[in-house]
Amino acid sequence: MITLSKQILSELKNLGDPSRAQHSQRFFKTGRGEYGEGDVFLGIKVPVLRALAKRFKQSTRQDALELLVSEYHEARLTALFLLVQVYSKSEQAEKQQIYEDYLAHVRYINNWDLVDSSAMQIVGHYLFDKDRSHLKTLAQSSDLWERRISIIASYHFIRQYEFKDTLEISEILLNDEQDLIHKAVGWMLREVGNRSRPTEEKFLIKHYKVMPRTMLRYAIEKFPEQLRQTYLKGEI
Repeated sequence: MITLSKQILSELKNLGDPSRAQHSQRFFKTGRGEYGEGDVFLGIKVPVLRALAKRFKQSTRQDALELLVSEYHEARLTALFLLVQVYSKSEQAEKQQIYEDYLAHVRYINNWDLVDSSAMQIVGHYLFDKDRSHLKTLAQSSDLWERRISIIASYHFIRQYEFKDTLEISEILLNDEQDLIHKAVGWMLREVGNRSRPTEEKFLIKHYKVMPRTMLRYAIEKFPEQLRQTYLKGEI
């Protein structure tokens, strides 16, 4: 008997576009030494994957986890869409299990789109009313994707107008060597600023001269142009 995860994978393979797959493998940096080294793509647009996940709304946590270990990037992304769906309608005990399973499977959540589609919805949501200290541990991990999870998960807190964890994690990641972390931190700081400009600027005034340029540019993207240039020129 074919499992639901195998059925979904079969459909994904039928939807694949080889030319798009080649483009995706370049876009997501799958070459030797790049952050997505060795990843394999089928060549399917994200809206198609989201629609497929919604169609298989009867999927269970186990179905999603079986799909998550696939070699194909789009299968793993679909698995995370499914896992978010299951999480959203689960009772607390299963939410905890999904949170734990998620962190146990980080080696399969191994690109920025995979993290960004799930970390806030699962890790951030689960930790909102709990001890959040594990995010600081993730922020200090040697694993790029655990570090990105730590800061993206805090987006859930930002949306509830709680900024403390985002700012603390941003400080931990201030000297990170990875451009993907610079972009993620800058993005989250910008989201803080969208809700409280004084809170973001207090952080920036303290750190803007030493933070990576990409991080700063992302953080101040929505500032008035004159103020943005002042930060870029180091004249605050």
